Amino acid sequence: MVVVAVEVVVVVALVELEAAVVVVAVVVEGVVVVAVVLVVVVAVVLVVVVVVVVVVVVVVVVVVVVVVVIKVVAVVMVAVVGIKVVVVVVVVVVIVIVIVVVVVVVLV
Repeated sequence: MVVVAVEVVVVVALVELEAAVVVVAVVVEGVVVVAVVLVVVVAVVLVVVVVVVVVVVVVVVVVVVVVVVIKVVAVVMVAVVGIKVVVVVVVVVVIVIVIVVVVVVVLV
């Protein structure tokens, strides 16, 4: 009787040990999978941040160039033609800027 009880305890202990090993193996594999997923997520976030920064820089550069062009055109138009043409040019350029900004926002 005592021998049977010891064998059962040993078997139970072995089963528990196997279960513990399986759990540890699953946890280790889970940690590896989680680490890979985190690396991919961080990489995607970095790519998105870089793309957003590039788009913002491009938009800022375009706006600055357009503003400089508007100022130059305004000075030339006031000197040569008159104020009415300048108003038309400014309105057209503002409409173009709004369209560009809307397109960039939609694309992002």
